[in-house]
Amino acid sequence: MTTKRFAIIMVLLPTIAIAQSHGTLPSDYVGEETRLIKSLSEQDLEEIARGGGWGLARAAELNGVPGPTHLLELAEEIALTEQQRDNIEAIRAQMQADAITAGERFVAAEQELDAAFQHGAPNPDALERLVTEAGQARAALRLVHLNAHLLTLPLLTDTQVSRYSVLRGYADDPCASVPDGHDLSMWRSHNGCN
Repeated sequence: MTTKRFAIIMVLLPTIAIAQSHGTLPSDYVGEETRLIKSLSEQDLEEIARGGGWGLARAAELNGVPGPTHLLELAEEIALTEQQRDNIEAIRAQMQADAITAGERFVAAEQELDAAFQHGAPNPDALERLVTEAGQARAALRLVHLNAHLLTLPLLTDTQVSRYSVLRGYADDPCASVPDGHDLSMWRSHNGCN
């Protein structure tokens, strides 16, 4: 470290220490005060408005229950049949329509909660009602997405579900290597390897 850098650090350390002890460092929320709804970014609002997943189906997705949108994106790689595609597309279309409706309700509830604080502090009863409504609206939105995952699962073979997990990066490819002691053709057949 050069003498000049050391000198600058030594000069700034007391200032940083004082700022930290007085809580004057900028908040992680700086800039969010200009949002339309403080708890939701523009990206959040856009994704919710288009019926996007918004990460609400992670419990299904990361536990091996594929969702319709990503299944359709990977249809070729997973070897979906035409009938499977049609059924999954119908689930996806319904999910998106329901998610848009549920998302509108959630955004309206968050906007109402935000407005209550813009006009001063809400009383405890109003706060409880607003938070409960926003929570219920978010839960309804999450249910739409999780339910779509549940509806797709019975349409898939075990091999397709496994392939989905590999393609999405959640599992290692069993076709990449055959464990010692296993017959190559049996292993490949059992794991749906091409």
